[in-house]
Amino acid sequence: MAAALPPLHLLLEVLVTIFLLHPPVSRTDDSFVFNGLRAANMSVDGAALVAPNGLLTLTNATKGQTSHAFLSAPLRFRGPPGDGVLSFSTTFVFAIVPVSPEVASYGMALVVAPTKDLPRDPPGPFMGLFNSTNNGSATNHILAVELDTTVHAQYRDIDDNHVGIDVNSVTSLNSASAAYYGDGGRRKENLTLASGNPMQVWVEYDGGATRLVVAVAPVGRPQPETPLLSSSLNLSGLFFEDMYVGFSASSGKALTSQYVLGWSFRVGAGKAPDLDLSSLPPLPRTGNRKGTNPLAIWLPTVLSASILMAAAAGAFAVARRMKFAEVREEWELEYGPHRFSYRDLYRATKGFKESELLGVGGFGEVYRGVLPASKIEVAVKKIAHSSTQGMREFVAEIVTIGRLRHRNLVQLLGYSRRRGGLFLVYDYMPNGSLDKLLFDRAEPTLSWARRFHIVKGVAAGLLYLHEEWEQVVIHRDVKASNVLLDGDFNGRLGDFGLSRLYDHGSGPQTTHVVGTMGYMPPELARTGKATKATDVYAYGAFLLEVACGRRPVGDGDRRLVNCVLECWGNGEVLKAADPRLGGEYEEREMALVLMLGLHCCNPSPAARPSMRQVVQLLDGDAALPELSPEMMSLGDHGGSWHLQVFDGVTSSSYASSKFTESVLSGGR
Repeated sequence: MAAALPPLHLLLEVLVTIFLLHPPVSRTDDSFVFNGLRAANMSVDGAALVAPNGLLTLTNATKGQTSHAFLSAPLRFRGPPGDGVLSFSTTFVFAIVPVSPEVASYGMALVVAPTKDLPRDPPGPFMGLFNSTNNGSATNHILAVELDTTVHAQYRDIDDNHVGIDVNSVTSLNSASAAYYGDGGRRKENLTLASGNPMQVWVEYDGGATRLVVAVAPVGRPQPETPLLSSSLNLSGLFFEDMYVGFSASSGKALTSQYVLGWSFRVGAGKAPDLDLSSLPPLPRTGNRKGTNPLAIWLPTVLSASILMAAAAGAFAVARRMKFAEVREEWELEYGPHRFSYRDLYRATKGFKESELLGVGGFGEVYRGVLPASKIEVAVKKIAHSSTQGMREFVAEIVTIGRLRHRNLVQLLGYSRRRGGLFLVYDYMPNGSLDKLLFDRAEPTLSWARRFHIVKGVAAGLLYLHEEWEQVVIHRDVKASNVLLDGDFNGRLGDFGLSRLYDHGSGPQTTHVVGTMGYMPPELARTGKATKATDVYAYGAFLLEVACGRRPVGDGDRRLVNCVLECWGNGEVLKAADPRLGGEYEEREMALVLMLGLHCCNPSPAARPSMRQVVQLLDGDAALPELSPEMMSLGDHGGSWHLQVFDGVTSSSYASSKFTESVLSGGR
């Protein structure tokens, strides 16, 4: 006989109890809101896991991880047959927490994909979305919004702190440096994705207008009226009827944890439901390495020690404290995230051991190091600085420069101070400085293709400094020894120890003359003002030394610029090319670099091109005007010479063939 069914009122009580036990989650088939992902039915792999409090961990500060976390069931993104992709809206709160402050590797992404089984090998720039064989394939059918904290030039990353829209490839369709538009879009505030602080992302797709927009802001701020990214994008050919939604992440040498705290999604008209920020799970507490005082290092108290042993221990502690003693002042608290402990730098460089010495320059010694906690390779520059005059302004400027983000600049990570010394910490560049490969005859010479790629990269970096960052940065020491090469032989301009900053629209201030002989323009000694044109002159000298394989001042006191100008005057400009290349170079590119070097080294600042014009010329979007022989006066020992004024070549209407013919045919 069948068992009797329970009374109806008991069933109702059970249903009410179940509902009351799970109040934070609301969901329909294709919409949901999770204030913490405890109740989300997630399919995870790699290091990904959902903690009991609802915090989704993607990577957990372990080297070489790739992880995914997808909703177990797909969402339906298409309406009736024949209709396009439906509108959808989503928002989530994330945090990227590096072990070493603001130094993260790779990144994470929101993903819409036809499958949950995305690649897990290898960890790296693909962020678990693709691999080397399918990256860029139209068969992927993947849309991702990446939060990228590493720059990879081969995938056209703009910097190591950007948001991008990816379609079937990690080469973003559209990207921008992380920023928040406040005050109705009137004020732009830069954000650091790897700050360790929670941030909120909004992604909205308008199926009718076929437009995707992305915005990001610190958690607690309203959704910006002006999005960070807006792209015309028709997803009809990309999305199937059912697609999986989730997150993907990857970590590398710079140990990083990546989290998702809350997430909501809606397919169809309207916005994704708001998250209840007060209900989101907290981030794990981490040790406050920034606040650790290396001056307070004491040996454990040994209760049974004799007076003699205690005295010896005390003497040892004092000596150890003196060894790692630092100069710390109250005003430096605001620069805490950029401050390294001297103890860590001492350990990283094995006590500034001679075997770790990378080189010695005019402003100090540079050592290779491995930070003890994060195991990140760095370069530590040790500068003598016994005076405290102007130190606050100098540190403020160093910290400001540390915010620069460009694939062709060496990243300044921070600094440390102790009496009589200042220590600057940079990204480590495994292939060293460019001048060693140009002038060290024991090394194989760089090919012309690599040299041309390097000079273009340095030009892009200088353009960023002069025009594209929030302030104008004058480098003041552009030269081959300050161009470092990363693992892929990309040129990165480094050593900002002499740099000066000023606001766009204002003028540079008079200062004492600094720089390197052969790279300093003649007007600098007269005016004492370093300008954009000062850097352009140095860049011109740099172009000539890369093309010719010779330093700007050599053969006695004869300047390289005069030697090149003489070759041009004799109709043999290519004769100035580096003989170590053995003629293995593209003649048009070599001629372009030599002639552009002459234009940049014009004694008249007004006659020099801007860095924007330099980039256009190197990219083939414009052609140089011809030199005027009548305005040229050669001198064997730094004599003056004059070219016609560079009058703003920006048009792409100049035929490259005409430029090649005029240059290769010589001057007279």
